[in-house]
Amino acid sequence: MLLRRPDVGFIPTPDAAIEAMLSLADVTASDILYDLGSGDGRILITAAQRYGTRGVGIDIDPVRVAEARSHGETAGVCDRVSFHQADLFESEFQTATIVVLYLLPHLNLKLRPRLLDQLKPGTQLLSLDFDMGDWLPDRVIKLDTPDEESTLYYWRVPETLPKT
Repeated sequence: MLLRRPDVGFIPTPDAAIEAMLSLADVTASDILYDLGSGDGRILITAAQRYGTRGVGIDIDPVRVAEARSHGETAGVCDRVSFHQADLFESEFQTATIVVLYLLPHLNLKLRPRLLDQLKPGTQLLSLDFDMGDWLPDRVIKLDTPDEESTLYYWRVPETLPKT
């Protein structure tokens, strides 16, 4: 069942960006990684395979969720990751230690208040290619590979929240 039309079309996260995200966040087996708009599940599956990370993928598209679940089963990581068909603007992700996004700028801005309301101080937030408006990132990394040019934005949720 489709809850509503997806806000964006599916664009797979490039492998180099996945590597950079997981490296920058210093992902470990004790982390709980949430991928909001998880698509085919490649970020969570990679984190689970390499680091033993647990995680949750949320996507509104039932086709993508089924694909991610199938990929998770094939990779043998379904004991550590799960994929849910849900509206990320209505979802809960308080248990996350790391959140990754690959959404458009207006969607990041729409999601920002919910992220700041739910996430604990110190939670890591990474966004591929798009920032969070006037919430300045802690780090910006330019990725330049033969196949792709992209930008990785990184924040830690602060003790004192930025104004939204």
